[in-house]
Amino acid sequence: MTTALPTSGLTLLAAGTDLPEPIAGGWQLVLAALAGIAVIVVAITIAKVHPFLALIGGGATVGIVAGESVPTVLDSFTTGFGATAAGVGILIALGAMFAKLLADSGGADEIVDTIVGHASPRMLPWAMALVGAIIGLPMFFEIGLVLLMPVIYLVARRSGLGLIPIGIPALAGLSAMHGFVPPHPGPLVAIDALGADLGTTLALGVVVAIPTIIVSGPLFGKLAGRCVTVPIPHTFDANPEDGPTTRRPSFAITMFTVLLPVALMLGKALAEIFVEDENTLVRQVLGVLGTPVVALLIAVVVAMFTLGRGSGMNRETISTCTGAALPTIAGILLIVAAGGGFKQVLVDTGIGTLLADWAKNANISVLLLAWVLAVLIRLATGSATVATITASSLMLGLVDGLSSGEVSLVVLAIGAGSVFFSHVNDAGFWLVKEYFGMTVGQTFKTWSLMETLLSVTGLIVVLALGLVI
Repeated sequence: MTTALPTSGLTLLAAGTDLPEPIAGGWQLVLAALAGIAVIVVAITIAKVHPFLALIGGGATVGIVAGESVPTVLDSFTTGFGATAAGVGILIALGAMFAKLLADSGGADEIVDTIVGHASPRMLPWAMALVGAIIGLPMFFEIGLVLLMPVIYLVARRSGLGLIPIGIPALAGLSAMHGFVPPHPGPLVAIDALGADLGTTLALGVVVAIPTIIVSGPLFGKLAGRCVTVPIPHTFDANPEDGPTTRRPSFAITMFTVLLPVALMLGKALAEIFVEDENTLVRQVLGVLGTPVVALLIAVVVAMFTLGRGSGMNRETISTCTGAALPTIAGILLIVAAGGGFKQVLVDTGIGTLLADWAKNANISVLLLAWVLAVLIRLATGSATVATITASSLMLGLVDGLSSGEVSLVVLAIGAGSVFFSHVNDAGFWLVKEYFGMTVGQTFKTWSLMETLLSVTGLIVVLALGLVI
């Protein structure tokens, strides 16, 4: 997930657009990155080391091979770990509470029954892709994933189609919105940096997102489901000890509750776009309510009434329900935070800056260069948002003289590159792996390939649009 902020951008926005200068020669940094990734993959897949420990070892390997002192490596890792835990961790915890209320109240069942009742088995993956796109429009990837997981589990279980064919389309919808469509933070940063027109970019972003979601979601999900089969976890199943609910909340009430944090965050983004004066009451209020932590906290409180009390739970049952959500995600939190630590070690070595400089000196088209820059920084740092911010800043002098539509296509090319091949230095990789109960290899075959296909398809559509714009 990415936003990850993403995958993960919560720490990125605070860091700004500047990446550290390389601390060593080019090939030494490349060797350090490859060595760190190799340590993680071998430790988990062959030595069966827990991912949390493997990520610590991988981070240490990167820093030491790159020439950093051990105290410096530890400082980088703990900084990234703490920033990710403070940002993404709080969101995941609140999202897990919300998801548990959604499951135990019968709200998730209501959504599932409505979706299954109005869609044939063939159309279910397409419906999940649409739901993922709607939820993912203004929402951080991690939040959208946590909110959708109980629905993904139940639809997969009841439809009999399997977790991968149902889950991959939803992930594709979430990820495409993260990369292509404002008012998501990534595209907004690129739009602002390059001076692109918001309306044009939004319209073209939707045009690009639709075919990429179709190809990387329902179509690829069907193929991936044949290659990878995993059991459906029971993480968010209702707990019989919590006591059966006397009734289900209605579909309308459930959807209102699910979309509430989406609406709050979307309101904040729209206010920042259309209300220029930062001191106006409307912008200040929406700015507070739309802050991800505040929006999810409000959603959890509202869900206690609309889903909890609305399904007949008493106060004690609601307390037990929300508390039961936390132990199940403790391991995920540690792994995701360790992924943030590993990413920070990579960032601090300056390898992202190095790769960006190499690509900038290449003699290729502006759209392809924008994509390559974002891809290289994404692979090096594991963050879609850092790739977007850095690639946008490097493209500043290369968009002069382009038309409004062409500048918007540069923004979208960067967005496509920013989601390329999520792997072990991406916190979203570990989040998907743990929630879907997959091995590292299975996660590469499903999530990582889906992200790559989404990125390449997006680039192809952008290049095609470039022929007529």
